[in-house]
Amino acid sequence: MNVANLQIEGLLMAVAAINDALVRKGVLSAEEVELALRKVEASLTGDERLHEDLSPSNRDAVCFPIRLLMAANTSQGQTDVASFAELARLVGRTKEPYNDQR
Repeated sequence: MNVANLQIEGLLMAVAAINDALVRKGVLSAEEVELALRKVEASLTGDERLHEDLSPSNRDAVCFPIRLLMAANTSQGQTDVASFAELARLVGRTKEPYNDQR
């Protein structure tokens, strides 16, 4: 596996843990984290460059980190953040096709 992928995996899990801590401490609600992540995903998927220059699989790659963090946020209340593999599987199972894929 590419070392950069491992670094991104570590970074995503660190951000997921920070989000979890912010929610547990009451700094943000799970809904506020969800809204922030949904806004950034909408901003990215609404970007003309994504639709014109990138294939659907590359668009998924751009959105994957956000979707993984949303999956981690959804699992709030468990004792720990789910593993990267579990979250990645959840992202894959819940991903919907883009409008130009239907």
